[in-house]
Amino acid sequence: MSGWRIVEDDLTHPAVIALLELHVRSANENSPPGSVFALDLTGLRDPAVTLWTAWEGAELLGMGALKQLDARHGEIKSMRTAPTHLRRGVASVVLAHVIAAARARGYRRLSLETGTTPPFSPAHALYERTGFVECDPFAGYSDRVFARYYTLALE
Repeated sequence: MSGWRIVEDDLTHPAVIALLELHVRSANENSPPGSVFALDLTGLRDPAVTLWTAWEGAELLGMGALKQLDARHGEIKSMRTAPTHLRRGVASVVLAHVIAAARARGYRRLSLETGTTPPFSPAHALYERTGFVECDPFAGYSDRVFARYYTLALE
C-alpha cells in the first residue's frame, strides 16, 4: 500500500473509463435483465456522486463512488478493483476512504446494493468484514430475488 494514492476523479482518464466499462459489462453478464443498477459514465457524473480512484504511480488500482441520497444517508456505488490488482487490498483501502468521506459529510448511514450470485461473493465478504449488515431495500430499490442490500451505521 506504500505509494498508493486515492484521488477524487474527473472521469476523463482512459484507464478509469475502461475500468468503469468493465464494471458495467460484468454487472450485466452476472445479473438478470432489469437487475443491474451499476452507474455508467453519465450516472457517475451526476452532481450527487463522487468517484475516487486508487493509483500506484500511473497504474489504476481500483475505484469507488459515494452517492448522496439525502443529508444523512449515502450509497456506495461502482466499487471495482482492476483485474491485475485483485487480492492486494485495493477494495478495502477504497472502501475505507469512501466510509471516511461519508463520515466527514455527516452521513449517519451508508448503504449499498449488490448481487446475490457467486461472482458477488467477494463483495459480500468485504462488506460484512467491514461491519455492514444486511438490510431491507432502500432508496427506491425493490428487487428481493437478485439484489442484496447492506447498511452501516456511522453514528
